[in-house]
Amino acid sequence: MAPGKKNARRLGAHIVFVDESGFLLIPPTKRTWAPRGKTPVLLHRLRHDRLSAISGVSVSPVRGHLSLYFKLYPHNISQQEVLSFLRHLIRHIPGHIIILWDRWATHRGKLVREYAGRHPRLHLEYLPAYAPDLNPDEGVWSQLKSSLANGRPDDIRDLEGHLLACLADLRSSQPKLRACVHRSQLPLF
Repeated sequence: MAPGKKNARRLGAHIVFVDESGFLLIPPTKRTWAPRGKTPVLLHRLRHDRLSAISGVSVSPVRGHLSLYFKLYPHNISQQEVLSFLRHLIRHIPGHIIILWDRWATHRGKLVREYAGRHPRLHLEYLPAYAPDLNPDEGVWSQLKSSLANGRPDDIRDLEGHLLACLADLRSSQPKLRACVHRSQLPLF
């Protein structure tokens, strides 16, 4: 047996909660404060440029260490992008990987099923229908959209830079990643 396979068995399986989201140049808004009688006004350009993102919150089987993996795309996510993300996970996570995600058609597509069939250490599982509250990755999107709220990126590069900075900050913070897990309603955690 190859040394890598022996270590993979000893380590157990990583659980990765995966989800996708989209980010527009039109900023999300949230409640803020202002002096009485002075309603805040948010000016922005009416452009519908967008970035699509896929990410996964990973739970290590040994220490329960959390990690964040992500990719950004300038177009809608299709099976090709999902495959690219799965390849990224296979390259960076040792041992068996259990993917938990929603029942979006792209996740159940033929290309994704064939790819999983060729990689025996990749296991695809589906969350119950209409249960985003069970996916800790939803907390990633919540934190990112909150950081963008009431802001105004000038162009798609500005939006991408802001998203990458926020994702890097989130990736390096165990308390913020744990907040994503605790925000979900998973009984396991």
